[in-house]
Amino acid sequence: MNGAQNAASRAGRAIVKGGRFAMSSAPRVSVLVPCYNEVGTVRELWAQVRAQFAALGVAGEVVFVDDGSTDGTREVLRELAAEDPATQVLLLRRNLGKAAALDVGFRATRGDFVLTMDADLQDDPAEMPRFIEALESFDVVGGWKAVRHDPVEKTLPSKLFNATVRKVTGVQLHDMNCGYKGYRRAVVDELRLWGELHRYIPVLTTARGFTLGELAVTHHARRSGVSKYGWERYLRGLLDLFTVVYITRYRSRPLHFLGTWALAFKLLGLLLLLLVCFTHNLALGVLSGVLLACAGSWWAVGLAAEGGHAAAYTSLPDYPVAERLNG
Repeated sequence: MNGAQNAASRAGRAIVKGGRFAMSSAPRVSVLVPCYNEVGTVRELWAQVRAQFAALGVAGEVVFVDDGSTDGTREVLRELAAEDPATQVLLLRRNLGKAAALDVGFRATRGDFVLTMDADLQDDPAEMPRFIEALESFDVVGGWKAVRHDPVEKTLPSKLFNATVRKVTGVQLHDMNCGYKGYRRAVVDELRLWGELHRYIPVLTTARGFTLGELAVTHHARRSGVSKYGWERYLRGLLDLFTVVYITRYRSRPLHFLGTWALAFKLLGLLLLLLVCFTHNLALGVLSGVLLACAGSWWAVGLAAEGGHAAAYTSLPDYPVAERLNG
């Protein structure tokens, strides 16, 4: 971007005056709302978000990403887009999941600050000023539903899930999966989601060196529609945890991960082979051979992964440089 474009971009952004935002032509804040079969709430949510923009005196945009709704949500979103040029609507061809909807939406947002919230009105748009204020201090701000208005079959597994993720990753956040979050622009520009990795956004962003804050938020009971998630999402979430640990700790050094297992298998195989020499136990000999073969396979896979990483290096995101002086 050249100097003239930089100046135009700065001129289009809101300016903070006296703790409030002055209006500008480009959005200072983007509110991203993934939705799936929420026809009963999207219009009211849209109205409440726009009311918050007006109260703050901030130029804002609402970005709805419909994830293949079949209940009339898409028709309502088309109406909202026709009524308000500052409302973007993206309609996915089919249901692809929340991570895909968020990823598509992040690419469409233009604000310096991006807030995400669910479409069911369980998140309160009145909390928006608190998120914007917190984003002056943190790169990512996660909501924490300290008091949840959900049945125990949702709250209990959620507590177990969050405790497990905190223990494994070291990221100390009460509520990893709360949909109400805030991001600075730099975070959104680097963040990529696929599968069901939206549950691990705090872990993924912390691994990139971004600072993380947390706000206790109001959580309302669902007013219409039904929950789209059940117990199975926590099983999938725990499986995804292995993916997250791998890509945040070992993606650039896969042989360290695979080689560790290969070494363990090899040592155990050699120990069993030594026992075979004294016991002449055929079963132990077979097991030893299997373990040694597995060790060789792990080494081979690790080396192949290292080669694949090297080949794809130029297409990976840059390492996070927080500041550059005289560069």
